[in-house]
Amino acid sequence: MNDNPGNYMDLSRKGQLMPLEEKLATDTKRSQLKIGIPKEVSLNENRVPLVPESVNLLVEQGHHLMVERGAGERARFSDREYADAGAVLCDTAEEVFKSDLILKISPPTINEIDLITKGKTIFSSVFLSDRKKSYVEGLMKNKVKAVGYEYIKDKSGSFPVIKSMSEIVGNTSVLIAAEHLSDLNHGKGKMLGGFPGLNPSEVVIIGAGTVAEYAARTAIGMGALVKIFDDAIYKLRDIQKRLGSRVYTSVIQPKVVMKALKTADVVIAAKHSHGTTSPCLISEEMVKNMREGTVIVDVSIDQGGCFETSKLTTHQSPVYQVHDVTHYCVPNIASRVPHTASYALSNYLTPVLINISESGGIEQMFKRDHSFCKGVYIYNGILCNSTIGKKFDLPSRDLELLLSAF
Repeated sequence: MNDNPGNYMDLSRKGQLMPLEEKLATDTKRSQLKIGIPKEVSLNENRVPLVPESVNLLVEQGHHLMVERGAGERARFSDREYADAGAVLCDTAEEVFKSDLILKISPPTINEIDLITKGKTIFSSVFLSDRKKSYVEGLMKNKVKAVGYEYIKDKSGSFPVIKSMSEIVGNTSVLIAAEHLSDLNHGKGKMLGGFPGLNPSEVVIIGAGTVAEYAARTAIGMGALVKIFDDAIYKLRDIQKRLGSRVYTSVIQPKVVMKALKTADVVIAAKHSHGTTSPCLISEEMVKNMREGTVIVDVSIDQGGCFETSKLTTHQSPVYQVHDVTHYCVPNIASRVPHTASYALSNYLTPVLINISESGGIEQMFKRDHSFCKGVYIYNGILCNSTIGKKFDLPSRDLELLLSAF
């Protein structure tokens, strides 16, 4: 997390360091953005895409920011902070959706889709496993441009938004597990970690990606014994290198996993699928053999979950028990720490918005930044993401060909 606006100010001073000719060329093509931030309607979403410091930087650069009242409240950013930053506070979502570029966290609802008119651009998550065909068809019908955070790539080929959120989720999942493990009703009344004279807690992690890495870092830091399982040897090698520790690792073999589950205090499922659903790796019979009060945090629940016994829960009612094993299956763990997560997302989006402006607008940004435009899944009403097309049996087109035609 970076609460220091100094990094943003460095960006705003960039033009002062350019040769005069280059600065003049840049100024002539820079476009003024009209950006809207509506209040999230989902009870499970507490984040906001831009924090007040980012709004202030963008306003100082000549952009127009419209923020619906209460948009930042659940992330602990007040309307007063946004007003002081230079944003125009709006009483209704309808006013905000008049902006040319709309920033959201959750996918727009059907009612919100009706407010996004032709030519406008919407940035949001997609959460493909939860979407219906009508959602995609609604955006296509309105001939909008839609950018999904999950699909945006950077120049290294990685997914910057997913990575930053995964780091937060990995860390937070262990803190959540510690909270419920110590609970007398759902856990064991036991502290997560190590303590002199006592055996350390055992944390089993299914998966070896970014979530797993940051979960392991936090658990190890608390003194827990960590065991990591994945079906790819290279991932297990990589995570050991990144952790700088010879933690226990193993390929996913049912008998070996079952042995680890029987003695585990916490199990974190962090197995991400590149498809639309994650594999169900842990059967109900395996859960039945786990000890009473063991805590499962199924981070993969947004793709269906890794446990046969997993089912969606909410921040308002996050846990339930099956065979005396506590299950935490909230699909949006980053929203559990919305202030931190909002800064992480804002730190990514602010330079992107500045680049859009300096490129001459969103159309030029798509043409200039091929990594960023991987996030575009609808362009002027045309679907340009083959994964979404296959899921809903809709025709899709190649974005680069579409851009060359306009």
